[in-house]
Amino acid sequence: MFSLGSWLPALPGLAWGWALLDALLQGLVGACAVSVLCSLLKVYLYIQCVNNPERQAEKEAIAARRPLLGPLHVLVLTAVLALVGSRVAALVVLEFSLRAVSTILHLGKGARSSQLYLLCQYSLGCGVSCGLSFLLEGAPHRSWNLALAAGLAALLALHARRLARHVCALYELHSRARYCGVCMLLLAAGHGIPRLLRNALALAFAVADLAAVELINRDFLSTGEAVRFWTPLTICYTLLVVYMQEESRQSTGRGLVFRTVVVRMGGLFILLLTVGRWTDILHVFVSLLGELWCLLRSGVLLESCWRQ
Repeated sequence: MFSLGSWLPALPGLAWGWALLDALLQGLVGACAVSVLCSLLKVYLYIQCVNNPERQAEKEAIAARRPLLGPLHVLVLTAVLALVGSRVAALVVLEFSLRAVSTILHLGKGARSSQLYLLCQYSLGCGVSCGLSFLLEGAPHRSWNLALAAGLAALLALHARRLARHVCALYELHSRARYCGVCMLLLAAGHGIPRLLRNALALAFAVADLAAVELINRDFLSTGEAVRFWTPLTICYTLLVVYMQEESRQSTGRGLVFRTVVVRMGGLFILLLTVGRWTDILHVFVSLLGELWCLLRSGVLLESCWRQ
């Protein structure tokens, strides 16, 4: 079997075209992973609202049909992830991993936070993209592998979205009438969705962190260059985590989430002004748009998490 462009002449323009195609396929896999995450969280939060008579307004907001918003979200996020370079994507993954560990320790052992799952959307997309870039680097059939991964991811995202639509439309009726196998399964084991997501995200970010460190280190020719990069990065990320923990103690709500995104990307921007490249600066702005887009898209779910 040949790769997609192996039978064409080795022209610079064609090589650039295949590289763009690979980037789009990687971005599509990451966007589909985010879509699956949001769909499963939507199912979980809707079931929680059904079981609580005081949360009927939240239930109606979650169940509101927006048929074009889901595909639009995937398309926009695919474009953003395709534009973001592997270097900035790796930094975003490492920053979120440190923040997630700090948040889990702050919440205490065994604590659950659906809000943390929603806040990791863009970082998850970057992590999947980084992981694919690292695992398929130098593969002889890279484009075919990415096309297969994109097809499977799109199929999984489609089924997760259909599950969310089915639950929002028929879960109450089917769970009372003991009619639908899917709804009966969710009635019995729906509380386990956060644990499923936690395990899947832990595995995804473990692979992404290893890939991110390797993708960053390959740009350094000596240990001295690596130290000059990692030292300010570690200090910057530590200060950001401390600042965000203090902010979370003093205030909550949508304003805090968006303010945190701006502060994080601002810190990354200042860091890359000193140790990065001009393309990294552009990718930081693209990442800021991606983070804001994911948060705006999941505004209803975030509101439900805060009330919960």
